[in-house]
Amino acid sequence: MDSGNLTRVSEFLLLGLSEDPALQPILFGLFLCMYLITVLGNLLIILAVSSDFHLHTPMYFFLSNLSLADICNTSTTIPKMLLNIQTQSKVITYSGCITQMYFFTLFGGWDHFLLTVMAYDRFVAICHPLHYMVIMNLWLCGLLVLVSWILSALGSLLQCLMVLRLSFRPGLEIPHFFCELNQMTQLACSDNFLNNIVLYSATVLLGGGPLAGLLYSYSKIMSSIRAIPSAQGKYKAFSTCVSHLSVVSLFYGTSLGIYLSSAGTHHSQASAKASVLYTVVTPMLNPFIYSLKNRDIKGALKRFFRVSGKLGTIILNQKM
Repeated sequence: MDSGNLTRVSEFLLLGLSEDPALQPILFGLFLCMYLITVLGNLLIILAVSSDFHLHTPMYFFLSNLSLADICNTSTTIPKMLLNIQTQSKVITYSGCITQMYFFTLFGGWDHFLLTVMAYDRFVAICHPLHYMVIMNLWLCGLLVLVSWILSALGSLLQCLMVLRLSFRPGLEIPHFFCELNQMTQLACSDNFLNNIVLYSATVLLGGGPLAGLLYSYSKIMSSIRAIPSAQGKYKAFSTCVSHLSVVSLFYGTSLGIYLSSAGTHHSQASAKASVLYTVVTPMLNPFIYSLKNRDIKGALKRFFRVSGKLGTIILNQKM
């Protein structure tokens, strides 16, 4: 088959997590519930932060952006998967696949950068508490989020442009529930050596850089906490990092687990099942991690629902 025929691909087939027809209703219900919990939980975080002036601080500003990134990231994959199950179709168009790949890589990278920015915020708060509001001013916070977004967008654009130069055979079956960048590169029929070089270079620069910054921030944080004389002071300082540390551990722990599972097995669908952890489960758990032991978030949500309830009562009384 000549390369000219290979490039004229209009659609792919997403095999999903299982081809067993009996499991499709279960998968549909399970992923629909997880998606709704993810969207609702992260939306509540955004509403709590935006509606309560007590939460108009750098830490919660970054948290609301992280919640937005989680909603967008999950929304690039799960709705298409649910639609395919509902319509009993596995088809995704070539343009749809590239678009999905771009936005998934974009929001995943943004998530990655935001976790590092949040670590820097905790570093300034604990290591330089007297200058915290001077350093973490509104301009710097906005700039950090904007730079994170731009770097993620450029990295995602570069990698997707590299995929566009590849050739694929017609009717290609993708053993995944979404178009994943690395897997699409490996499934190409044309030479993907340059793509692999770009992929690994981008991973080192855009992945290793933020990780190094995150580790540096926490090394300084731990040094500062150890220098605090009182046990109560150490506990108070460390407690401000617990939620973020939990999310970071979940994010990198699942990512490392996926990498090791994909490296240790040639069964692509096994890797697809494992990838559910970081594509669906992690964004779903983040709101719970940040709100369960956070008095500020819980207080803001209570006030939000109290005001919403009063407004609802007033509107109903006026209609009556």
